[in-house]
Amino acid sequence: MTSPVSRQPREFAERWIEAWNRHDLDAVLAHFSKDLEFCSPLIPAFAGDPSGRLIGKEAVRRYWNTGLSRLPDLHFELVDVLVGVGCLLILYRGHRGLSAEVLTLGTDGRATRGQAFHAAES
Repeated sequence: MTSPVSRQPREFAERWIEAWNRHDLDAVLAHFSKDLEFCSPLIPAFAGDPSGRLIGKEAVRRYWNTGLSRLPDLHFELVDVLVGVGCLLILYRGHRGLSAEVLTLGTDGRATRGQAFHAAES
């Protein structure tokens, strides 16, 4: 598998979206470092951790695996990619409407931290 370090931001986001749409957790997790920290408002419901924060690929893998089992038709559409200093914001549309992931990138181009944002429910 190609390392994310050589990818341009848009390509990184497109491959991330494509991996999600294939429900290929190994390919999704290839974008992240082993000791990643991930935060999401869905973690309490899907992983049972009220902090909304998970540490490490295996904890995140279990969380995402649970999410995929509950949402078998999960599909994302890339809207845009915003670039910051050492980070990306991937804006996409999914089953909850607009969502975004802010990924802080390590020196190897893999995300060391991810934070998910979802449209507020009305």
